[in-house]
Amino acid sequence: MTKDKEEAAPKKKGKFKKLLMIGVGAFVLIGAGAGAGIYFGALSAHESKPEDNYPKLVLRSKEDATPAAEGEEKEAPLKVGTVSVPNDKFKVDPKKYEVTYYPITDAFTTNLADGSGFLQVGISLSTFYDGKVINNIKRQAVPIRSVVLMVLAEQDPALLSSSQGKQRLQRQLTGAINDVLRDKEGFGGVDNVYFTGLVIQ
Repeated sequence: MTKDKEEAAPKKKGKFKKLLMIGVGAFVLIGAGAGAGIYFGALSAHESKPEDNYPKLVLRSKEDATPAAEGEEKEAPLKVGTVSVPNDKFKVDPKKYEVTYYPITDAFTTNLADGSGFLQVGISLSTFYDGKVINNIKRQAVPIRSVVLMVLAEQDPALLSSSQGKQRLQRQLTGAINDVLRDKEGFGGVDNVYFTGLVIQ
């Protein structure tokens, strides 16, 4: 009988070691699977989306920055935005975000639609977005200039004599410039076009 007990003891120890090894192996596999799941989940969560590259809105600062005097040549550094948006048609609260004005240096001159004279316009663009929009405008200066001239050439001088006609032209120019930027850069971002000069002859 003692011989049977001695043979049974090593068998139990062997089964226990086998169960222990299986348990440890299962624990290691579960841990590795969970770790891999977390790692790949984090990677997919940080995949770049198109809106990650869009210009960002610039929050209005509490401090009043003194604007440069008119005629000064020093160019201010481009603003850096912090608020992401899903698209460039996002409704912007002008009280909450900082505006940047970008003057187009050369005036636009074109014949009027009825052929009775010409129109000369100076414009400045405004945006609530960061310096990416300004860089996009600079990069797409040629197609922007072309589309502005086309819009101006279609104008009726009688309509431009009223403030409603000028506001309508502002909206047309804003839409046309944003269309160019969306087509070429994937994002518009121009809030409005302001006249810095307007001559009809």
